[in-house]
Amino acid sequence: MASAREMRLRIRSVKNISQVTRALQAVSASKVRKAIAALMGTRPYATKAWQVLTHIARQPGRDTLHPLLTARSQVKNTLVVVISGDRGLAGAYNTNLIRFALRHFRDWPTPVRYIAVGRKGRDLLVRRRLNVIADFSNLPAAPAFSDVSTIGRLAVEEFLAGHADEVYLVYTDFVNMVKQEPTLKKLLPLEVKSDVGRVEAFEQTRHTAAAYIYEPAEREILDEIIPRFTALQVYQAILESLASEHAARMVAMRNATENALELAGDLQLQYNKVRQQAITNDMLDIAGGAEALAQASGGK
Repeated sequence: MASAREMRLRIRSVKNISQVTRALQAVSASKVRKAIAALMGTRPYATKAWQVLTHIARQPGRDTLHPLLTARSQVKNTLVVVISGDRGLAGAYNTNLIRFALRHFRDWPTPVRYIAVGRKGRDLLVRRRLNVIADFSNLPAAPAFSDVSTIGRLAVEEFLAGHADEVYLVYTDFVNMVKQEPTLKKLLPLEVKSDVGRVEAFEQTRHTAAAYIYEPAEREILDEIIPRFTALQVYQAILESLASEHAARMVAMRNATENALELAGDLQLQYNKVRQQAITNDMLDIAGGAEALAQASGGK
């Protein structure tokens, strides 16, 4: 058993760790509130943009409307945008996301390339020797659309250049403070069946099928809004992932604090037992010494 001094040092270390995790929990609680506010502020616009895109994709002759809506007759290459975090201490948040992505694309019938958003995801993908063609790490704590629009433009350029015949988006969808779900969305070409329910609800609220009048010209409008709305979906996914990451980190740090305090209590109990045993041994030594002195004096 460890000595009393070693026990005291260990108790002090555990309490110091609990103070650090409590501070990280408070920081994450502050950040997650800001992230949720940013997420809720953009979610209605992103949802409506997705509905507009899906409605356009459902129009007759979608393959001739715009190249980003055109499904390739033969899929030879796949591009996956994986959105993870830049920092750890978030429990299994990053690991679960990468496992989710690998589970879907491990046995994919075509070669898969990755765009990594976040240092942790990049490291995990590179460690598994996967083909990462671009890395976007160290994004601002509160990214604006201009900070991440490059990611969407790169995905669009890869698709238009023929380097990718389909583009998928893997991110973590924020449900609530204790539930975050890894999500897979087909980004390009736009897939109608993945969002039929929301599109039908969108149409029902309008009572009649939407009819768009394009001014100045259909192609000019579509050339502007389809790539921009596609990049907006990437931006919204990043906001969802940021809120999920901060929530996961806050929960992980809260659990770590509770575990550290519980461990400190157990160590304190063990320390008290060791200290009590040491005192008892000292008292026994003193009593034994006194008894030996008494016997020696009686013998004389």
